[in-house]
Amino acid sequence: MRIISGKFKSKRLQAPKKLPVRPTTDIAKEALFNILNNLYYFHEIAVLDLFSGTGNISYEFGSRGTEKITSVDENFGCIKYINQISDELELGITTIKSDVFKYLEKNSKTKFDVIFADPPYGFEEVQFEKIVELVFKNQLLDEGGVLIIEHSKHTKIENHEFLSYQKKYGGSVFSFFENSEISS
Repeated sequence: MRIISGKFKSKRLQAPKKLPVRPTTDIAKEALFNILNNLYYFHEIAVLDLFSGTGNISYEFGSRGTEKITSVDENFGCIKYINQISDELELGITTIKSDVFKYLEKNSKTKFDVIFADPPYGFEEVQFEKIVELVFKNQLLDEGGVLIIEHSKHTKIENHEFLSYQKKYGGSVFSFFENSEISS
C-alpha cells in the first residue's frame, strides 16, 4: 500500500500479512480523494475512519493535512499497526479498539465532517444500512458532512433516504450519504 498524495506522497507502507484486511485500491483511493479535494480543505476537517484495517484511508487524510482523525477497528493488530505508523509519521491519529456498531451506538457527542466506512464486503445489506442509520440517528455528521461507505458492486444500498450518489471503480463502489436538511 502507498500514500497517494500530500506530505508523504509515494511513501510505501508494508502492513503485517496476518491482518484480516482488504485495503482500498490505489485507483479507487485516488478517485475518492479527487472528489473530497473538491469538497473540503483537509486541514479544517475532522475524520472518522470506520473498519479502518491497515489505516490506509487515515494515512491519506493525515498526509493531506487533516489533524483530527479517529480510526476505529475491533482487531488489536490493526490498531497496533495504525498506532505504529501514526507515531512514525507523526500523524496524531486517535485509535479506538471497538466493534464499529457499538462505537456508533455510544458516540453522540463528537461530530465529523467525513465518516468513511469500509466494512467487510461479505456484510449483509442490513448491516450496511445499520451503519447509515446509526450515523444519522446519532447526528455524527457536522453540517455539510458526508458518510462514505465502500462496498462491493454486488451490494445494493441505493434506496436509502440519505444516499446522494454513488461512484463505481472496478469491483468497488463508494456510496455517499448526506443529510439534505443540514447540507443545504
